[in-house]
Amino acid sequence: MAIDQAMLDLAERGTACLRLYRWHPFCLSFGRNEPALRRYDRARIEALALDTVRRPTGGRAVWHADELTYAVACPAAIFGQLPAAYRAIHETLAAALRTLGAEPALAAAPGPGAPLDAGACFASPAGGEVVVGGRKVIGSAQLRQGDALLQHGSLLLDGNQAVVASLTLGTPPPGQEAPLTELLGRAVDFAEAADAVVDAARAWPGAWTRLADPERFLEASRPHLARFASAEWTWRR
Repeated sequence: MAIDQAMLDLAERGTACLRLYRWHPFCLSFGRNEPALRRYDRARIEALALDTVRRPTGGRAVWHADELTYAVACPAAIFGQLPAAYRAIHETLAAALRTLGAEPALAAAPGPGAPLDAGACFASPAGGEVVVGGRKVIGSAQLRQGDALLQHGSLLLDGNQAVVASLTLGTPPPGQEAPLTELLGRAVDFAEAADAVVDAARAWPGAWTRLADPERFLEASRPHLARFASAEWTWRR
């Protein structure tokens, strides 16, 4: 998360970059303003020694395991206002899924997402998110900072979000996630999915930075490490 925040900082200075990554160890992430203390069983999470983090963007909880996480950081002018940018990035991700054999669409009724108390991220699609057969395959959130944007999200490759449900206090809503392996009836690994996303993103306007040396981004992320590593930030609400 510190690297994604650093990408946003650099985007304010004109750098546009797409980052694709996965999590080790697996991790539970909360949205920036999600009431995690009220929604999730902290004692059980700590007893299970699960990694947790709070994202710089909004949205609801995600279990990062068999998935691909994408992060787009760029000057906001490249894609325009928030709804237009959200749609443009999701249309690109949908195009990538089509090359893999899926038949995605964008969820209807764009606008405010589901309330933060409506369960985990994959419990329901927000307007404009990528779905297949009405089930959510990609969950995303966006943050604006000055004249730049950060949008990142999770593309489910396999498995499910049952871990989130098992840690939810009360009765969680049923999940509506749609992992690619289930949709396509075959395994889709990280490399195949990443190649599809990169190929689809070549159509984006503007000048994008090809990362030859990650040190620039790692150095920019260091001031943010303490915040994202702290329990005070993760469990701030």
